[in-house]
Amino acid sequence: MPTGTRDYYQTLGVERTASADEVKKAFRRKARELHPDVNKAADAEDRFKEINEAYDVLSDTAKRQQYDTYGSVGNRGSAGAGGGGYGGGYVDLGDLFGGGAGVGGFDMGDLFSAFFGGVAGGGRGGVRLEGRDMAMSLTITLAEAATGVEKEIVLDRLAPCDVCGGSGAAEGSNVMTCPDCGGTGQRVTVRRTFIGQMQTAVPCERCAASGHVVENPCEECEGSGRVPDRQHVNVSVPAGINDGQQIRLRGLGEAGIRGAAAGDLIVAVHIAAHDFLHREGNDLHCKSNVSIAQAALGANLSVCGLLEDNEVHIPAGTQHGDTVRLKGRGMPRIGGGGSRGDLIVHVGVQVPKKLSKRQKELLRELSEELGDATAAEQSPLEKLKHWLRG
Repeated sequence: MPTGTRDYYQTLGVERTASADEVKKAFRRKARELHPDVNKAADAEDRFKEINEAYDVLSDTAKRQQYDTYGSVGNRGSAGAGGGGYGGGYVDLGDLFGGGAGVGGFDMGDLFSAFFGGVAGGGRGGVRLEGRDMAMSLTITLAEAATGVEKEIVLDRLAPCDVCGGSGAAEGSNVMTCPDCGGTGQRVTVRRTFIGQMQTAVPCERCAASGHVVENPCEECEGSGRVPDRQHVNVSVPAGINDGQQIRLRGLGEAGIRGAAAGDLIVAVHIAAHDFLHREGNDLHCKSNVSIAQAALGANLSVCGLLEDNEVHIPAGTQHGDTVRLKGRGMPRIGGGGSRGDLIVHVGVQVPKKLSKRQKELLRELSEELGDATAAEQSPLEKLKHWLRG
């Protein structure tokens, strides 16, 4: 391994021969140990980022192979080459486990809140048993937006524990109704005051306000029923999708505590700018330059398109800035039964900056025929030459 390259195996505390399952379990142990919410050491956050980086490489077969071969993950070799299975699109996940870009208050602290013993958010007694929605962005090309595309993304989330099946209970153990609160998640205390008895409901400490307790908690998830995990998810992007439009994947957000409903994954789709085409709604706009002769006489030109090449007729007498509309050659309409917007060609008339002597003569003759004022702008010598030739 090159000098100065971080040893990802050492970072996670596994052998180079470790299986994918061993890598996953080592990451989970380190995540519980080093997460800034529970580890107050000055370097905890930096070390937590290091294990995220290590797991990002070692949990991906192609990246791990490239790392084992070259000691780094970049653009060398043929294994992965930094692609990460994104199929040409760009996935912006922010920091591992969110980094504050989520929907519904999703951030790194929320992701591990219940996992590390704390509970936050709505629900009974201030406790949120259901998983939160998660959000991310996906960037595709305009051509992919026109045809539709399926992208594979790598998702880091709190997923149902694969050891206990999300119940939070070890094998042979049971999840019982909390004896202290009777399953309500709250304990009611009664106080006598000068105005009579007053009842106060407070979250039950024994069951963390969930209403249930586990006889023997699962060691993998520590009784929460969920663990940090990395999953490969396919996102189907429909043809004609608009920039900024969202796709909701049900149940792929944060897992709920001990089998409670999971949140959703909300993918915001962004469309990268095209080199030659500009989109407005379902219409596409492009520019085509013509010579002054083509503008005057008319011409047939080929212009850029997304789903096909397009022949456009430039009528005689076209002026600079005129447009030609090609019906049904724009973006597909979502749910439009195959209908499409239009392709609008903006015509630019190019005036040559340099002319040969013969070209100047021809243009002057044309100017005279058209009665342009430029015909009178000839120098005396040019007028004499013209009279002698005449």
